[in-house]
Amino acid sequence: MAEIAKDVSRACQLLQNGEVIAIPTETVYGLAGNAFDAEVVSRIFAIKNRPSFNPLITHTDSIDKLQHYVQEIPRNARLLAEAFWPGPLTLLLPKTKAVPDIVTAGSGSVAIRIPRHPLTLELLAMLDFPLAAPSANPFGYISPTTPAHVEEQLGDKIPYILDGGRCEVGIESTIVGFEGTQVIVYRLGGKSLEELQEVIPKAHLMVKNNAKEQNPNAPGMLTSHYAPGKKVIIGNLDELISKYDASKIALLTFKDFYPQLPEQRQFILSSTGDLTEAAQKLFYALREMDKLPIDYILAELVPDYGLGNAINDRLIRAAAEHK
Repeated sequence: MAEIAKDVSRACQLLQNGEVIAIPTETVYGLAGNAFDAEVVSRIFAIKNRPSFNPLITHTDSIDKLQHYVQEIPRNARLLAEAFWPGPLTLLLPKTKAVPDIVTAGSGSVAIRIPRHPLTLELLAMLDFPLAAPSANPFGYISPTTPAHVEEQLGDKIPYILDGGRCEVGIESTIVGFEGTQVIVYRLGGKSLEELQEVIPKAHLMVKNNAKEQNPNAPGMLTSHYAPGKKVIIGNLDELISKYDASKIALLTFKDFYPQLPEQRQFILSSTGDLTEAAQKLFYALREMDKLPIDYILAELVPDYGLGNAINDRLIRAAAEHK
């Protein structure tokens, strides 16, 4: 099983030796390896059982280092980077030859960000290469937000988990790309559309039904993703509860308790209606519900603004039928 510890020097040594390890970020835990080494990156895909057409996010610790990874930084990209890095924002930028095609699934653009976690920033500063790091879980399953989540599913496949505690944001980064002067949000995440528009007013959201099953433009765009093993059904909870055997369901609610079910089969994301708290708890709640002796997870969407957009995106993908 994987060693879980806070030793950044140990993590650095393993990465320099070509190992794949788990690292913390403010969003979710990542499965990390040398982004410049195609063989290491191929092992990341193999460990996750991730399809090779699905690109990875690359992590670094400094805007200055981008010159080694990207050909240019458009003005709007620099404005967003200066406003939100370190933080849960990923930028799609034209890559240099130093970034292997396997990282970008053959695309000419690399997804890159600076994470906001002190241990990982310390680690990245010690390395002379960026880290390719998708979420540290089997492909398609719920992203991990604690070291224990990583250990449960990948502990027998990696040597080390850098313990950064529970993730602060709890959902993946927002992904933004650029076409001329146009700014396109490919995936909603830890930075809301409203926050982006404070910096770039013309930023707009890519239509959700443009999610692809092959050759996606960016990571995390597949229709079925972030899903537990139990079937997730979204709708009005009062109506859904009346349609199912109460012994076979659990509820994922935004802020309300439903007296029709016992407390131990209800997971409330935020009793105060705080979307930030709800985002932080979402994946943890789905994982805990997946362990229950039930057949269905009944869930409701949250208010569709701010981080609510990203929460609803994850719930809809979790409820999508697997191909």
